[in-house]
Amino acid sequence: MPADSISRMDSNGSGGEANPPENLLGTSPGASSLRSRTESESSDKLTRFVLPSMDGSPPKVLTLNEVGDVLKNIQNMELVHEIAINPEFKFEPYEPPENSLERRIKDIMHKAFWDVLRGELNENPPRYDYALQLLAEIKDCFPQIISQNNTRALQHINEILDIDVLKQQAEEGVLDFRAYANFVIQIMAKSCAPARDEMVRQLTEITDVVDTFKNILETMALMKLDMVNCLLDFARNDIMANSVEYEKKKFKEYLEYYKFGFPATENWLKNSCAHDVNNVPSTPEQTISNAYMQLMDWDESMEFPEVLSVDKERILKLGQRAKRICTCAAVISICSGVPIISQRTENRVALAKQIEIILQGTTNKKELLDSIENVWLQVKTVITGYLQKENQPIMDTNTEDLLKSQIMQAGNKDSPVGQLMWKRFQTYFRLALRSRAGLPPPPPGYADFQDELEAYTTALKRVIAYNHSVFGEYFMRVLTQQPFASSAATVTTSDAGAAGGTTAKEQDSADNAAAAATAEQKAEQSQ
Repeated sequence: MPADSISRMDSNGSGGEANPPENLLGTSPGASSLRSRTESESSDKLTRFVLPSMDGSPPKVLTLNEVGDVLKNIQNMELVHEIAINPEFKFEPYEPPENSLERRIKDIMHKAFWDVLRGELNENPPRYDYALQLLAEIKDCFPQIISQNNTRALQHINEILDIDVLKQQAEEGVLDFRAYANFVIQIMAKSCAPARDEMVRQLTEITDVVDTFKNILETMALMKLDMVNCLLDFARNDIMANSVEYEKKKFKEYLEYYKFGFPATENWLKNSCAHDVNNVPSTPEQTISNAYMQLMDWDESMEFPEVLSVDKERILKLGQRAKRICTCAAVISICSGVPIISQRTENRVALAKQIEIILQGTTNKKELLDSIENVWLQVKTVITGYLQKENQPIMDTNTEDLLKSQIMQAGNKDSPVGQLMWKRFQTYFRLALRSRAGLPPPPPGYADFQDELEAYTTALKRVIAYNHSVFGEYFMRVLTQQPFASSAATVTTSDAGAAGGTTAKEQDSADNAAAAATAEQKAEQSQ
């Protein structure tokens, strides 16, 4: 039956009526692909899994159900985490990869169904076995795309698509398959989102009745997805309000099974402990803040902290985004040495946008460095054009060579300009990380990229603040060797809101550091 695309969002993969509000928290992408075992394949009563011990304590024996519960909790936590972290999160239709075995099997099964349906309808007299099955499944789908409060519409659908009546009509040879298709389309037209109006209208233009129903199912699958995302939007605020406590609870439950620590996380934290000129180590709060700063440019040769693994891909992409912004700022700062750029604000702004466009598609360091050549060519063309427009002499060879040499090094943070711009970037982000109010003004060289700078800062700060709310207590436990449940080691959610992990006791020192960083920015601007 080709309705798997319609029923895929069900928590159990069945085609029956779902309860979307519960599914939002009870299902994670890919969960429907898990294969359930029957009692004949493997008995849960007999199967046991041993969680090995690493601290000398006796190993813990888990049943298959307990293992399943752990995995389900992790899946649920990942889904809630994604909803809370990503304000643009939406459920997307699932399609097997091209040329995959799953895709080939799906295509074969679907083609077989529609071929059999067409063959039955072309018989003389027609047979309606598959047609009845199709209408029954469409009837079951309507409660998933129409609000449960719309009882009159659902009652009307149940009356028209009454299975007993349909069977009787089929037995008497008077079942009008086209008329039922038109009825279904009418209901869909009244129930769909405005974005689907044209798609539903096109259903009325299909003359072949089998193709009509085939497209009805595909459209209903999208309408069901629209309903799920609509419910998600309504539930998002509640999910976000409770997600931190939910993840903290699940994390503690996980630690009940796994008490052996997280080596990469512990190394990440402990290696972030700095010492001042008097060799006094930083406080745990300062160490956590230093650790968060490392996420701006994570060294991929190091093992990523286990507890942040859900956000690893997001953090690494943000790191590449930071490199792009820094490179753009470095290039425009170099170009500001040319009067036609520094003395013409409109020229500088236009060139900055062009540089940003050239680099925006780069996804790794190699691509970024490879694109610098194109940046230089664009800079040369633009500056030459501006000079010719104002009847000024074009750059001489020495000036051009010097400008090219500096720009070609702009993507390297070890270059003088790269070092300066990265230092300013880090100072800005540290200020933003500690700020309980809005974002600070952009540092020198970044004014033309303020929107991108603030978008990046907001995104990474959101990731850090959320994870700190969930794992801050555990981080303090690692750095202070306190028991996990100790109230003395607890970092409150309000502290995490600053995303810097500073307690009230440490806030004065943080404010002093912020003031010093601000003074440094002003000094640079005056130079």
